[in-house]
Amino acid sequence: MVKAKYQDVLDLGEQLNIKDGKVEVDNDKLKVWGTAATQYEKNLLWDKIKEIGGENPSDIMADIKVADESVYARHTVKSGETLGKIAKHYYGDASKYQKIFQANTDKLKNPDLIYPDQELVIPNL
Repeated sequence: MVKAKYQDVLDLGEQLNIKDGKVEVDNDKLKVWGTAATQYEKNLLWDKIKEIGGENPSDIMADIKVADESVYARHTVKSGETLGKIAKHYYGDASKYQKIFQANTDKLKNPDLIYPDQELVIPNL
């Protein structure tokens, strides 16, 4: 029952390619382990858990580690994106585009010139 309740979390874990993922049911409590690539992906999983179970769910225990803590996320630029749109997506604030630009000066010379398929570092703030 509890596993079905959190099926969307398990599906998201598969989509995000969570490493070493493990799921157990113990006394009507779901236990989930694994390693997300970045903090952003870990946050996506926790947001999904809270969406289903509330702010402090008592029927799930998750231990999600982060493989690369040096960055918040890695982002592959898609056609039509700007640093402002990317900053809004990750931080909820388009004006933080400068932080992304500063973290990628090895690839970017101008914050207004980004190209599809570039992989950008989204820094921890």
